[in-house]
Amino acid sequence: MTGPLAVLPPRYGAESLADVLPGALATLGVPGVADPLGLAGRLAGVRRLAVLLVDGLGWHQLPLATPHAPTLGELARDGRELTCGFPSTTPTSLVSLGTGAPPGAHGVLGFRVAVPGSDRVLTHVDWWDDPDPDAWQPLSTCWQRAAAAGVAVTVVSRPEYAGSGLTRAANDGGRYVGVGDPAALAGEMLAALRAGPGPALVYGYHPDLDRAGHLDGVDSASWRAAAADLDAALARLVAGLPADAALLVTADHGQLNVPTGHRIDLDADDRLRSGLRAIAGEPRVRYLYARPGAAPDVRATWAELLGDAAWVLDRAEAVATGWFGPVPAAHLDRIGDVVAVCRDTYAVVATRSVNPVEARLVAYHGSITAAEMAIPLLTARG
Repeated sequence: MTGPLAVLPPRYGAESLADVLPGALATLGVPGVADPLGLAGRLAGVRRLAVLLVDGLGWHQLPLATPHAPTLGELARDGRELTCGFPSTTPTSLVSLGTGAPPGAHGVLGFRVAVPGSDRVLTHVDWWDDPDPDAWQPLSTCWQRAAAAGVAVTVVSRPEYAGSGLTRAANDGGRYVGVGDPAALAGEMLAALRAGPGPALVYGYHPDLDRAGHLDGVDSASWRAAAADLDAALARLVAGLPADAALLVTADHGQLNVPTGHRIDLDADDRLRSGLRAIAGEPRVRYLYARPGAAPDVRATWAELLGDAAWVLDRAEAVATGWFGPVPAAHLDRIGDVVAVCRDTYAVVATRSVNPVEARLVAYHGSITAAEMAIPLLTARG
């Protein structure tokens, strides 16, 4: 299969989201970092670098967004296709960007995972200090490495994310500035770029496009309006770049709309809960944690009931795909005993449990299709 629904494995160490910040550090002269994207050569002379991550702006969504976003359209003409990591979900991708590492190495292995040794399910976007972020995510961040090399580092994101476990895992090392709208985001990013005479690295996070897609669908009226709002911020950023600065625009994942007929409700068939002690992940990739001895039966049942709607793998098979990158022993048990990865435009929802609001969304991500995995890298220079 080709096109947006084709399988697109991560390209770690070659063309992935995890390779963006190492290249940024190499551009700014931080020693000892690899640059598989070749950014240092392309951005020679740049001493101030802004990185804007647009949540949900996949490569395959660019043609839908650019009619409403002329600045984005201009940047996309010379854009480069990368992949995010697996699962193609925000917490995993934000930490891969921030650490420069595949998910297996940093351990934030999904939107929700069961905490090993318990039946407790950790939702990474609602995580604060339990588990301890410094233990749960053991790697240093690229922001810390840049700051240690004398680069002024600033993180600009929503005020409610300040100090969260996910922010610490992904963005430790930078001065944090909380802003509430795209215009303020652009203004604070430009202010941080201009703040001092030395090298600077500024990160901005834009969540609105992803939210509109989830609630109303990709290419809905609200999604197009969010693309236009994004473009206004982009235009301000591009116009305001200092002469020795550059802007990199990327994303954490894409999205796809899931039709009603492709939603499998795990609350509507008791067989899908048989043998389970916990369910995590999200609708496009489910982690199933089995009671002792039940994993083979769980896998067989899910494979039979889901059929061609999903790949149903045991943990060892899922790790062997290489989609997570290498997974150390300390992180293995965070992955389900069984992993159900949805194909095509299918999703496994839960209409009465596991956050029923999720079941009413329109667009999803998390799986391994090109629509979800392919992301852009766009560049502008001052």
